[in-house]
Amino acid sequence: MSKPITFVTGNAKKLEELLAILGPCFPRTIVSKKIDLPELQGEIEEIAKKKCREAARQVNGPVLVEDTCLCFNALEGLPGPYIKWFLEKLQPEGLHRLLTGWEDKGAKAICTFGYCESSEAEPMLFQGITKGTIVEPRGSREFGWDPVFQPDGYDQTYAELPKAEKNKISHRYRALAALQKHFELD
Repeated sequence: MSKPITFVTGNAKKLEELLAILGPCFPRTIVSKKIDLPELQGEIEEIAKKKCREAARQVNGPVLVEDTCLCFNALEGLPGPYIKWFLEKLQPEGLHRLLTGWEDKGAKAICTFGYCESSEAEPMLFQGITKGTIVEPRGSREFGWDPVFQPDGYDQTYAELPKAEKNKISHRYRALAALQKHFELD
């Protein structure tokens, strides 16, 4: 029997979404653990791999880490992996105001999951991207930058969409679909 996979997060909403998206048929047990991993700088994939290696070392077993980015077209991909800090300082209103004066309000939500079976294994990355637009905040404030991200083809923000609908189109869903496919082929 395989060891459970430890999803490294202290964010209950991320865990809730992950379990809802993977569903009850996922072939491995997922547990969560809050670990203070270093906040790294660099490119998305590089950050995810380093976080994954460190988490596997600390857990001493299979781990799953997530790195989420929000990349504004007008700002050449910023805030990107630094969205957590931008949101903390600026709140959703400030994220929207960052694009004042820019015609292009387009953005990409990127979710990258890193998976390692052990501290000796090379991390595998699974990435999902959803394109959208940055809008004035609308909807619930319970999950990060969801109130300012309106996915292409929708007239509602992530925060306004029913959770089940968001979980069918989100960047996290797309990354987890790739992860799930890996485990089905395994």
